[in-house]
Amino acid sequence: MVRDLPIKRLIYKDLTIEGYSRAAVQTYWRVGELNVAFDAGAHPWMFMGTPNLFISHTHLDHLVMLPSYVARRRMMKMTPPRIFLPCEMVDKVAHMLKLWAQLDQGSFACELIGMKDGQRVELSREVFVEAWATVHRIPSLGYVVYNRRKKLKPEFLSLSGEQILQLKESGVEIQYELRFPRVAYLGDSNPAGLDRNEIFYESEVLIMEMTFVEPRHQQEKIHRYGHIHLEDVIQRREKFKNELIIASHFTARSTAEQVRRNVEKKIPDMLDGRLKLWI
Repeated sequence: MVRDLPIKRLIYKDLTIEGYSRAAVQTYWRVGELNVAFDAGAHPWMFMGTPNLFISHTHLDHLVMLPSYVARRRMMKMTPPRIFLPCEMVDKVAHMLKLWAQLDQGSFACELIGMKDGQRVELSREVFVEAWATVHRIPSLGYVVYNRRKKLKPEFLSLSGEQILQLKESGVEIQYELRFPRVAYLGDSNPAGLDRNEIFYESEVLIMEMTFVEPRHQQEKIHRYGHIHLEDVIQRREKFKNELIIASHFTARSTAEQVRRNVEKKIPDMLDGRLKLWI
């Protein structure tokens, strides 16, 4: 039995949210039902079967185990993964993997796909992902995963099946699309990354950083380094329409108990029970 990395797990409706995040240590997430993983600061063995990996930015605690992820899939004879990341970093990551291939004397086959603000990628007929620019010290993206459904347009509801088929065969668009933002992943960002992308506040589930929570941590300095403080969340309380908000990526300068105590003191109702601390 392989002893795996630490993983916290939360089942919400039909989604299983798994992972671990600690600032400057390691960050990795997965939502298996949507076939997506986020960041690779470490790589649990059980995450290997997820073929779509979305990288928020290239700091070591979010990227360092990327070569391992690619190599493990090759070793287990799985298809090469698709890795989505800020477009500015594609060539650098490709060069890194090339060097690892020389060191390892093996193949590091994968598809590196550069993403820009507002760009969409299709994962299946039911699922697509959009990238949104966030605000960190280096190029960074957050991602929103959508479910979608096709519905028959109201004006055609009274028609028979044969009539609908005839319209479809004649080229008439008979359906419209419903989009549901299921999971938003912020990655590392200061509050502007939330404020400029309202979709993060509207997604059913939001996975966000809240790196600093103590009064001794200075907000202005924190913002310059591309992070969020507990007070930023409090100031935006009314903006969060999410059904579930997962706060994570806490600084290693604070213990789990200090994090819990500070948050519960400032937000005793935990945003009406929607806020969960990933500690």
